[in-house]
Amino acid sequence: MKRKNLSSPYQHSRSYSPAVITEGGKTVWLSGHLAWEDEQGRDLAKDFEGQVRCIFRKLAATMAEAGGTLDDIVTMTTFLTDVSNNTRFVEIRKEFFSENSYPASTLVTVAALNRPELLIEINAVAIVT
Repeated sequence: MKRKNLSSPYQHSRSYSPAVITEGGKTVWLSGHLAWEDEQGRDLAKDFEGQVRCIFRKLAATMAEAGGTLDDIVTMTTFLTDVSNNTRFVEIRKEFFSENSYPASTLVTVAALNRPELLIEINAVAIVT
């Protein structure tokens, strides 16, 4: 797949691209990923950082199953229940993507997710070659 990321210094600092242009590859539509507990069954209720990291690990596992990696994600929508977690989310997201592979991104603050202990949900689209 041929990929081009557009970005300015500000967008780069926030770990997203305003646009990702691709040619070729197969499209992978990732449903909303949530994390009320981690892979060892540890409760993540109200643990924002734990939920974010677990969700990215789950997304990585889903992408591996589809034959790709997180860097193949071209766009993501993130739903937060508390807008004050915005900056922390951006900082954590940088840990999971290569510097020149940030996805296009939309962040939406919502009143609640499908379980009261959930603080974040992420869905995405990827292009895998």
